[in-house]
Amino acid sequence: MTRRIITGFFAAVFAFCLTCAAAWAHPHVWVTATSELVYAPDGSLTAVRHAWTFDDMFSTYALQGIETKTKGVYTREELASLAQTNVESLKEFGFFTFARAGDAGTRNRKQKFEDPTDYYLEHKDGALTLHFTLPLKTPVKSRQLVVDIYDPTYFVDFSLAKADPIKLVGAPDGCKMSIERPNDGSAQAQAQSIGEQNFLDGSNANFGAMFANKVTVDCP
Repeated sequence: MTRRIITGFFAAVFAFCLTCAAAWAHPHVWVTATSELVYAPDGSLTAVRHAWTFDDMFSTYALQGIETKTKGVYTREELASLAQTNVESLKEFGFFTFARAGDAGTRNRKQKFEDPTDYYLEHKDGALTLHFTLPLKTPVKSRQLVVDIYDPTYFVDFSLAKADPIKLVGAPDGCKMSIERPNDGSAQAQAQSIGEQNFLDGSNANFGAMFANKVTVDCP
């Protein structure tokens, strides 16, 4: 998939890549993610709450041109406009979040999300972190749920935080969670061996699915 129409934050991603050496291959931006799966009292999943921290180099680039009262200090209020643009532009890419219910008879039933809520940007230690909540259009109650976090085009590389990357909030008693991470180091090596042009012409539009971060929740 080519980045034909990219708005907001991901326009900055594309512009940022134009400043990189031509030899650079996918990925171009690195994100460290932590997430929460939010449940209602009846045991249904109602939302996925994300915190995505962008790499230092891209964070610095994205902050160019933002006016602040104190040099080097960015408040939520000063970053509010950028945060809004960020979450609005995520919709085009499915929020990089893919949820499926796994009951017998409805296995692999894809879930849809509403527009993000409770979003804001935080600047700390030179990096930007985007916080936002993705409400499900219809809360889902299932014995198994699978949530994948990745960019299908592998333009952005998502890695789960090393410590406590996923939390269950309000999940029913007895629910068990497992996390499957992509093999460390293999994704970038394979992407570089394929070559950048193969991504630009759409030949590997779903390459990133091979390196999805997969969260599976099994409930009684």
